[in-house]
Amino acid sequence: MSEAVAVGVVRLARGEAPPLPRYMTAGSVGMDLVADVDVILAPGERQLVPTGIAIAIPLGYEGQVRPRSGLAVRDGLTVLNAPGTIDADYRGEVQVLLVNHGTAAARVQRGDRIAQLVIAPVAAAVWQELAALPPSARGTGGFGSTDAER
Repeated sequence: MSEAVAVGVVRLARGEAPPLPRYMTAGSVGMDLVADVDVILAPGERQLVPTGIAIAIPLGYEGQVRPRSGLAVRDGLTVLNAPGTIDADYRGEVQVLLVNHGTAAARVQRGDRIAQLVIAPVAAAVWQELAALPPSARGTGGFGSTDAER
């Protein structure tokens, strides 16, 4: 794993302070985010679930909100816009857009782990306009084009 980066965090007042995101094992790349409210999602329903924290990610980094595999396999819950991006200049509450793809209502209770947060470096792009793109092995093959070789 790369060098640690300091991320500012504020716990928002909504009753007892939620736990801060943390790595569950030494090899984890994602920190678990927890729900700060109780919600029930009907099949097909989506809902923004607050986490009770706001963060300040340093410039040159982003936060990626990703699904938890256990919720997906057990309850059919996943992050709808996965991965959701938290920009370095965002200062609002971190919320997770959960969707229930299961066949039964799914209950999320305050304190339940609902998603993972990965802090990752990003590069700023500078467009370089060209008359033509350099060739590649794939060429202009579109969606699924690499499957043709099987």
